[in-house]
Parts: sequence; C-alpha cells; structure tokens
Amino acid sequence: MKNHKSLIYLPLWFFQTRFLGKKKPLQTVLFINDNCNLKCKHCVIYARSTPIIKNYKQIRQELEYSYRLGSRFVDFEGGEPTLWREGNRDLNSLIRLAKEIGFFSTTITTNAQRSFTGSEADSIWVSLDGTGKYHNEIRGEGTFERLEANIATANHLELSVNMVVNTLNYPAVEQTIEYAKNNPHIKLISINFHTPFEGSEELFLDWDKRREIIDLVIAKKKAGYPIMNSVSGLKRMKALNFKKQCWVTNFIMVDGTRYAECQGKTAGVCNRCGFAMSGEMNAVFNLRPDTIFAGMSLRG
Repeated sequence: MKNHKSLIYLPLWFFQTRFLGKKKPLQTVLFINDNCNLKCKHCVIYARSTPIIKNYKQIRQELEYSYRLGSRFVDFEGGEPTLWREGNRDLNSLIRLAKEIGFFSTTITTNAQRSFTGSEADSIWVSLDGTGKYHNEIRGEGTFERLEANIATANHLELSVNMVVNTLNYPAVEQTIEYAKNNPHIKLISINFHTPFEGSEELFLDWDKRREIIDLVIAKKKAGYPIMNSVSGLKRMKALNFKKQCWVTNFIMVDGTRYAECQGKTAGVCNRCGFAMSGEMNAVFNLRPDTIFAGMSLRG
C-alpha cells in the first residue's frame, strides 16, 4: 500500500459498510476548476463563457469535509486540473494539502495536453479516447500526438489511461488495449462506457454493441492484458441489474455542490450508467476475489 495506515483503515471501512450498513465514502472526486484547453465532443464545459476556478481556501474546506465523512482517497478533476493556479500555488500544492489533511492517496485526471512532469500525485489517469484518429476526432486534431509526448516525458510509475467507449470510438477498443500494453509508460487501462448526460445522448452505445465490447475486454483481461477492470465487474456492466453502491465516492462539483453519490442518480441516467466503478464496487461488496485483488493492486 502507498500508506501503511490504509492497511488498517480499509478492512475497518469494509466491515462498517458491508456488515454494519454504514454509508461512508472511501474516495472523493473533487472538481477544482472548469476551465479547459480542449473542446471535446462529449463535453459542454468549454462552452461556458466564464469558467469557475476554486480558491485554495475553498478546496481546503472541501477536503476537510470529505475527510470527516470518511474519505481517504481523492481524485482532483476539472476542466483540466493541471491549469489550476492561485498565486504561486499549483496542483502540487493541492496534493500536498490533501496529504497534510490525512488522505492516503491522491490522483489527478488529465487530458495530457500540457506537460505534467514532476507531478506529486500518487497516481495519474490520462483520458485516452482511442489511438490516433479516434482520439483526435473526439478531442481535436493533434491531441493524440501531444498526449503521447507528454506521457513519454512524465516519468511517473503510476500512470494509467482511461478509455470511455462511445459511438465514435468503439471500433478502436481492441487496438487501444494493445497500445496500452505495448506502451512502456502506461501501467493500466480502464474501460468505461459513455453515460448519456443531457446533451450527449448520441454518444451512448447500444446494448448489443456494449455487450460485445465487454466480452472482448474480458477475453483480453483473461489473456493477461493490463486492464484495471475485473472480470466480475465487467460482467455486471452488461445489464446493470445489480444494487449500486455509488455512495462509496462522494462528489464535490465545481460550483461547490456536494453529492453523497454519483450525480447520475440526480440526472436520471443510472439505468444507462457507463461508469465501470459501479460494477466493481458491487463485485467487491459481493466478495468477488478477482475484484478485491484488482482493487488492492490499484491502491497498492
């Protein structure tokens, strides 16, 4: 584990939530800004005329609030979080702040269009929508090439990529998994599916194609490819007919709104959820060994 305290905390958290019925988050997704350097087809943030950039004081308060709830892992997101600045403070300042408060591990999710060499995050997730033309079609011409260059110079041992499968990039899933395996700078690849929030419904992949893709990912996983998703978690994503434990992550939005669980519930899209973590958490709560092992590997 990255922090020996988690060896004690995680079993206690699991016992309290699984057997005592407590609903306390383990992870926080904290949106720190909504300014961005891209105009992706699945996103409407770039269209906002006046972006929100939280100040250091507010972020401290939100981290302390999440820590009191029970969260011990935090993911800084945007917009593009590497753009965050306040005076001489940058994203590393927020990472140090989280550690000072007591968080075991910090993560950043980036589009990798700017250099993030020197990041102090424990893990980095890069948004990868496919190889070459597939990524560029969704995020803009030249974005894949910049992503490759910045990954190559990041010099970070815990750098992984996340692919969100949609109607534009589903033909590239297999080659993207191959790319992740063969890229020496990438540790893991995570496969998710587009969740059709308002304004992006056309990117939702039909269920038959989704099941076909999941079967492909499972086959690759069994063949030893570095896929973060567990087989048990992937199988659950085929039909979504399971109880969701989405309160495991609390979300604090860029406008300061605090959600005790994924905002997909408020948006009414849970029945079309593409967030693979929902399947992973259900598999954990049902004591699936492969999922527990995957989670331990991710946190360790």
